[in-house]
Amino acid sequence: MNEALTGLLDRMPVLEPGHVWLVGAGPGDPGYLSLFALAGLAQADVVVHDALVDKRVLDLARPDAARVFAGKRGGRPSVDQADVTAQLVTLAREGRRVLRLKGGDPFVFGRGGEEALTLAMHKVPFRVVPGATAGLAGLAAALIPATLRGINRAIVLATGHDAERADGLDWAALARLGQPIVLYMGMANIERIAGALISGGMAPDTAAAAIASATLAEERVLVSTLGALPGAVRAARLSAPVLVVIGEIVTIRTRLLELMPELEGALHWPVA
Repeated sequence: MNEALTGLLDRMPVLEPGHVWLVGAGPGDPGYLSLFALAGLAQADVVVHDALVDKRVLDLARPDAARVFAGKRGGRPSVDQADVTAQLVTLAREGRRVLRLKGGDPFVFGRGGEEALTLAMHKVPFRVVPGATAGLAGLAAALIPATLRGINRAIVLATGHDAERADGLDWAALARLGQPIVLYMGMANIERIAGALISGGMAPDTAAAAIASATLAEERVLVSTLGALPGAVRAARLSAPVLVVIGEIVTIRTRLLELMPELEGALHWPVA
């Protein structure tokens, strides 16, 4: 290890007793963890983690650190958010060094903002450690650029979780933007969402893809079109977590694999 790297590791911030770190674990593979996230895992007395945090990430915590499950999965029994935030306050007030570990980034559909507000209201010291959100890192790992000159000037990150609600997103308005859309938690409502986007003016033959288990060895990428995607994901029996990306940027993956077919089998680092 060179001197500069050793010095950097020696200067990692200290997770103090009674403090909480809200940490992003990245899109899945442990290789996408930040150094700050690793520093927190090495120091925490308690790791309060979500369902989508890879076991290999959890195994990086201190062997004697307590692990507290606080996951939420669509359609399954979940821990109440109010209970999670209350527990963070309680653990900190007990003098524990608390790491709240979330998949992706804690402030991107991760309820980290709610937890930060609760901690601040109770005067619990905290810091936020950003992570690579799956909606961007998962796309890149699957050879789909989030932005590309000449194709798009913006990208929309949206949740499909409440697509059935009357006060939900205006999908027709998003369709009129003409910019790529990345859906988190959209599989349960993908048929409804696709129909609303098409009704709003988005062409049924718009390129689309579903990425299951992004960045992990079991990742599956299904490339289709907006109109055909609901049937395609059902036929493929993709299991959550699944990202959906809709827009011309998806065609870049296809083009890259046409130019270099060998990329298909080398998209992820080998697992030791």
